[in-house]
Amino acid sequence: MNGNISHRLARNMEQVQEIREAAIGAARKLPVSVIIAARNEARNLPRCLHALRGAGEVYVIDSQSTDDTVEIARVHGAQVVQFHYRGGWPKKRQWAMNTLPLAHDWILLLDADEVLTPELAEEMSRAIQNPAIDGCYVQLRTWFLGRVLRHGGVGLLKLSLFRKGKGRYECRLREQDASMADMEVHEHVVVDGATVRLKNPLIHHNVESLSRYIQKHDEYSNWESRVLLQRSEDAESSSSRLGTQARRRRWLKRKLFALPGSPVFLFVYRYFLRLGFLDGVPGLIYCGFQAVQMFHTKAKMFEIRTLEMRSQEKPGQGN
Repeated sequence: MNGNISHRLARNMEQVQEIREAAIGAARKLPVSVIIAARNEARNLPRCLHALRGAGEVYVIDSQSTDDTVEIARVHGAQVVQFHYRGGWPKKRQWAMNTLPLAHDWILLLDADEVLTPELAEEMSRAIQNPAIDGCYVQLRTWFLGRVLRHGGVGLLKLSLFRKGKGRYECRLREQDASMADMEVHEHVVVDGATVRLKNPLIHHNVESLSRYIQKHDEYSNWESRVLLQRSEDAESSSSRLGTQARRRRWLKRKLFALPGSPVFLFVYRYFLRLGFLDGVPGLIYCGFQAVQMFHTKAKMFEIRTLEMRSQEKPGQGN
């Protein structure tokens, strides 16, 4: 009995080593400049960087982390650059693309909680050899509270890989500050040229802790409330150049936000109509948090409108 257990453990260790070697080998075939946005990501970063060992070059753009993010990045051979956000535009990732002396013709943008699989790395290495392609969309496979979410409308496409000089972030809001996060929230990369959708997913570990998740989404709702209230021509024209999924989501979001009780509708849509309940308790929590974030955004929109109306009132008018 003990011999069988030892044999299985040894075999499992061999399989883990094979996976690691495959990931390293795939990354060595990927001559790209990787940019990772980070702030206090000591828990997620080792997993992300391990899958990138041997990649062309890796930059970790840090925002004065107070944990071991910087040390972990350097141990894994990444170059660390500090970003000091002072408001406005550009934000973190676009600043990095504008500033860093990138050595390769292709840029791969990752978050610290995302992991490149060997299959996706191999697919990317083939895609960047095609001179007719300037960008690649990647599907996210989301892990939330220890489980892969397969329902609830969770699947998203990201334009994570693109040719240097061909891709840039849209700017949907120029008047931004640190309360809206120091990196792009729901801005998308726009590529001048042909794009393709890759088949293999990018692994996304969506939450480190629920407290951190709530903190991040408080900043996101600060940003989104401002974006949804402003109707600048620049924002509308940049949206028209995006892929169909992003355009459709934004159109639906604006329509949904205009409805009374829309957070409830969003929860019903995700949890019941899109079968989020099949993902168990993590699916319930995720769908609930999405609805709560919409409620927070709508409340902040109301707050902004109220403050603006009061500021426009003449002295004594409201008395």
